[in-house]
Amino acid sequence: MRRSEEKVHVHFKSLQLEDPNFVDLGWNSFFENTFLELDDPALIPARVLEESRGIYRIRSAREEHAARIAGKIRYLAQARKDFPAVGDWVTFAPTKEGQARIECILPRKTKLSRRVAGRGLSEQIVAANVDTVFVVSSLNREFNLRRIERYMTLVWNSGATPVVLLNKADLCADVGAKGSKSEVENLAPGIPVLLLSALQQEGVESVRNHISRGQTAAFVGSSGVGKSTIINALLRATPLRVQPVREDDDRGRHTTTSRQMIFLPGGGSVIDTPGMRELQLWDSEEGLSRAFEDIAALAENCKFRDCAHGGEPGCAVEAAILKCQLMPDRLENYRKLQAELRFQERKADPEMARQEKERWKRIHKAMRHKHRN
Repeated sequence: MRRSEEKVHVHFKSLQLEDPNFVDLGWNSFFENTFLELDDPALIPARVLEESRGIYRIRSAREEHAARIAGKIRYLAQARKDFPAVGDWVTFAPTKEGQARIECILPRKTKLSRRVAGRGLSEQIVAANVDTVFVVSSLNREFNLRRIERYMTLVWNSGATPVVLLNKADLCADVGAKGSKSEVENLAPGIPVLLLSALQQEGVESVRNHISRGQTAAFVGSSGVGKSTIINALLRATPLRVQPVREDDDRGRHTTTSRQMIFLPGGGSVIDTPGMRELQLWDSEEGLSRAFEDIAALAENCKFRDCAHGGEPGCAVEAAILKCQLMPDRLENYRKLQAELRFQERKADPEMARQEKERWKRIHKAMRHKHRN
């Protein structure tokens, strides 16, 4: 064990939270308590900064290490979520070869996750132990309210706090930018919506105000919306490579290819993530309710408790659409995301799929009986 690590470990059970290096890493009483329960003097806590082909870059109180996972983690893992993710707190032990071996993953306080791209049915953790998630959209042809709703559902389900960033305000007329901001505020009441132009360093300080010392923020959004440019502006440097969007459709080129944690001057850290071509939800029932609180509130006044808002008598949601209090596109997107989650549940749970099939058989039987009469 290195001398600096010995010093950290010897004083760990006293007032470790006072160590400024640990505070900046995001260490708090939640992780301290779970670490102390391990009661293993050979283990050292560290945070995962980056992962590349099975090699993890981790940081302890004062040093960075290249680490591999212990065989027992690989043996016990049943899915991708059982491996370390960027933002995780782990414990490691130095090896005789001078390398580090990750022995366990501490429980996650929050996790930003999605369903893996393609037809697979498993959870992919985008970032762990994040306090704030910046949902980034650009004010050009990429701007899409329905996509923002999908991202908001993902963030609310993570346990983190969402903030919407509308970047590239310089490409949009002032009136148009303010109009887009109002549209987002209407679909996400109470959530901060910030206008900025990272390339021109405008509005960046308002983003910085949402990242306190010891806090971790993640940036999510499509390729080309300017996530890496915003982080470079926060760093007042250009460590992250950026590329211009394609001129024909304003879509971005993949520049960030792996997730990595970056520390900001003055405290706080951010996680840059690659643009997501597919954003499939994972276990987001709670997130869906939070992202569509207005529809949930209206549904409380529907005549029937199981109202599907599709022509039933006494539907308060459809009444709100007729009164222009709710946009039809928002309800349609809500239905789409709800159906996506139900399909995922049926696929994951054969018994639920059987029950759903039986339910529809009863419905069709009742409809045939009704037509006969």
